[in-house]
Amino acid sequence: MKTNEKIFRILIEEGFSKGNVSVFDAYSSPDFVENQYGFFPPNVEGVKKAINSLHYAFPDFSLTIEDLIADSSKVWGRMTGRGTHKNKFGPMYPTGKKFEITVIDIMRFETGKLIEHWGVPDKLALMEQLGMKPPPKLIMKIMSLVNK
Repeated sequence: MKTNEKIFRILIEEGFSKGNVSVFDAYSSPDFVENQYGFFPPNVEGVKKAINSLHYAFPDFSLTIEDLIADSSKVWGRMTGRGTHKNKFGPMYPTGKKFEITVIDIMRFETGKLIEHWGVPDKLALMEQLGMKPPPKLIMKIMSLVNK
Protein backbone atom coordinates (compact mmCIF):
# COMPACT_ATOMS: atom_id res chain seq x y z
CA MET A 1 0.00 0.00 0.00
CA LYS A 2 1.28 3.46 -0.88
CA THR A 3 2.12 6.06 1.78
CA ASN A 4 -0.76 8.42 0.91
CA GLU A 5 -3.27 5.56 1.12
CA LYS A 6 -1.88 4.53 4.51
CA ILE A 7 -2.17 8.10 5.82
CA PHE A 8 -5.72 8.40 4.42
CA ARG A 9 -6.69 5.22 6.31
CA ILE A 10 -5.08 6.49 9.54
CA LEU A 11 -6.87 9.85 9.29
CA ILE A 12 -10.23 8.17 8.62
CA GLU A 13 -9.96 5.20 10.98
CA GLU A 14 -8.09 6.82 13.88
CA GLY A 15 -9.07 10.47 13.40
CA PHE A 16 -12.66 10.48 12.21
CA SER A 17 -13.86 7.07 13.47
CA LYS A 18 -12.08 6.85 16.82
CA GLY A 19 -11.89 10.59 17.50
CA ASN A 20 -8.10 10.59 17.92
CA VAL A 21 -7.66 14.09 16.48
CA SER A 22 -3.92 14.15 17.27
CA VAL A 23 -3.31 12.18 14.05
CA PHE A 24 -4.12 15.37 12.15
CA ASP A 25 -1.24 17.12 13.94
CA ALA A 26 1.10 14.28 12.96
CA TYR A 27 0.08 13.91 9.31
CA SER A 28 -1.02 17.39 8.18
CA SER A 29 1.07 20.12 6.60
CA PRO A 30 1.19 23.51 8.36
CA ASP A 31 -0.36 24.83 5.11
CA PHE A 32 -3.32 22.42 5.28
CA VAL A 33 -6.66 23.73 3.88
CA GLU A 34 -10.09 22.29 4.69
CA ASN A 35 -12.57 22.75 1.83
CA GLN A 36 -15.67 21.20 3.37
CA TYR A 37 -18.22 23.86 4.13
CA GLY A 38 -18.73 24.13 7.85
CA PHE A 39 -18.84 26.26 10.94
CA PHE A 40 -15.20 25.74 11.87
CA PRO A 41 -12.00 27.38 10.58
CA PRO A 42 -10.65 25.84 7.33
CA ASN A 43 -7.49 24.47 8.99
CA VAL A 44 -6.32 21.55 11.16
CA GLU A 45 -7.83 23.05 14.32
CA GLY A 46 -11.17 23.39 12.53
CA VAL A 47 -11.11 19.74 11.43
CA LYS A 48 -10.32 18.65 14.98
CA LYS A 49 -13.23 20.74 16.33
CA ALA A 50 -15.57 19.27 13.69
CA ILE A 51 -14.55 15.71 14.63
CA ASN A 52 -15.01 16.44 18.34
CA SER A 53 -18.45 17.89 17.56
CA LEU A 54 -19.41 14.75 15.61
CA HIS A 55 -18.30 12.48 18.44
CA TYR A 56 -20.18 14.59 20.99
CA ALA A 57 -23.45 14.41 19.03
CA PHE A 58 -22.93 10.83 17.85
CA PRO A 59 -20.70 9.07 20.44
CA ASP A 60 -20.59 5.87 18.35
CA PHE A 61 -19.79 7.71 15.10
CA SER A 62 -17.67 5.73 12.66
CA LEU A 63 -16.65 5.68 9.03
CA THR A 64 -16.11 2.42 7.14
CA ILE A 65 -13.99 2.68 4.00
CA GLU A 66 -15.83 0.92 1.17
CA ASP A 67 -13.71 2.00 -1.83
CA LEU A 68 -10.34 3.71 -2.18
CA ILE A 69 -8.72 5.15 -5.30
CA ALA A 70 -5.33 6.86 -5.38
CA ASP A 71 -3.05 8.64 -7.82
CA SER A 72 0.29 10.32 -7.16
CA SER A 73 -1.04 13.10 -4.91
CA LYS A 74 -4.74 12.43 -4.18
CA VAL A 75 -6.74 9.70 -2.48
CA TRP A 76 -10.50 9.36 -2.96
CA GLY A 77 -12.57 7.34 -0.53
CA ARG A 78 -16.20 6.26 -0.53
CA MET A 79 -17.29 5.46 2.98
CA THR A 80 -20.30 4.60 5.06
CA GLY A 81 -20.85 6.86 8.05
CA ARG A 82 -22.86 5.49 10.98
CA GLY A 83 -23.90 6.73 14.37
CA THR A 84 -26.63 7.31 16.93
CA HIS A 85 -27.87 10.83 17.68
CA LYS A 86 -27.35 10.99 21.50
CA ASN A 87 -26.50 14.68 22.09
CA LYS A 88 -27.20 18.06 20.53
CA PHE A 89 -25.82 18.47 17.00
CA GLY A 90 -25.71 22.18 16.14
CA PRO A 91 -29.28 23.37 16.69
CA MET A 92 -30.69 19.81 16.56
CA TYR A 93 -31.70 18.19 19.83
CA PRO A 94 -30.96 14.47 20.24
CA THR A 95 -33.39 12.08 18.61
CA GLY A 96 -31.87 8.75 19.69
CA LYS A 97 -32.12 7.65 16.05
CA LYS A 98 -29.42 5.76 14.18
CA PHE A 99 -28.18 6.83 10.76
CA GLU A 100 -26.18 5.34 7.91
CA ILE A 101 -25.04 7.64 5.10
CA THR A 102 -22.56 7.75 2.23
CA VAL A 103 -19.53 10.01 2.64
CA ILE A 104 -16.99 10.88 -0.07
CA ASP A 105 -13.62 12.22 1.03
CA ILE A 106 -10.75 13.46 -1.13
CA MET A 107 -7.36 14.17 0.38
CA ARG A 108 -4.39 15.76 -1.39
CA PHE A 109 -0.88 15.06 -0.15
CA GLU A 110 2.56 16.63 -0.66
CA THR A 111 5.74 15.04 0.68
CA GLY A 112 3.81 12.63 2.89
CA LYS A 113 1.64 15.31 4.52
CA LEU A 114 -2.05 16.12 4.08
CA ILE A 115 -2.28 19.48 2.35
CA GLU A 116 -5.98 19.66 1.38
CA HIS A 117 -9.27 17.89 2.20
CA TRP A 118 -12.75 17.85 0.69
CA GLY A 119 -15.54 15.99 2.50
CA VAL A 120 -18.97 15.36 1.04
CA PRO A 121 -21.39 13.68 3.47
CA ASP A 122 -24.96 12.97 2.34
CA LYS A 123 -26.49 15.59 4.65
CA LEU A 124 -30.01 15.21 3.26
CA ALA A 125 -30.00 11.47 4.03
CA LEU A 126 -28.72 12.27 7.53
CA MET A 127 -31.52 14.77 8.13
CA GLU A 128 -34.15 12.39 6.77
CA GLN A 129 -32.94 9.50 8.93
CA LEU A 130 -32.93 11.70 12.04
CA GLY A 131 -36.48 12.84 11.23
CA MET A 132 -35.40 16.43 10.57
CA LYS A 133 -36.22 16.92 6.92
CA PRO A 134 -38.07 20.09 5.96
CA PRO A 135 -41.83 19.79 5.46
CA PRO A 136 -42.95 19.07 1.85
CA LYS A 137 -44.60 22.51 1.46
CA LEU A 138 -41.28 24.22 2.22
CA ILE A 139 -39.45 21.99 -0.27
CA MET A 140 -42.01 22.83 -2.96
CA LYS A 141 -41.67 26.56 -2.25
CA ILE A 142 -37.87 26.35 -2.48
CA MET A 143 -38.12 24.39 -5.76
CA SER A 144 -40.49 26.97 -7.24
CA LEU A 145 -38.02 29.76 -6.38
CA VAL A 146 -35.11 27.82 -7.88
CA ASN A 147 -37.00 27.16 -11.12
CA LYS A 148 -37.82 30.84 -11.74
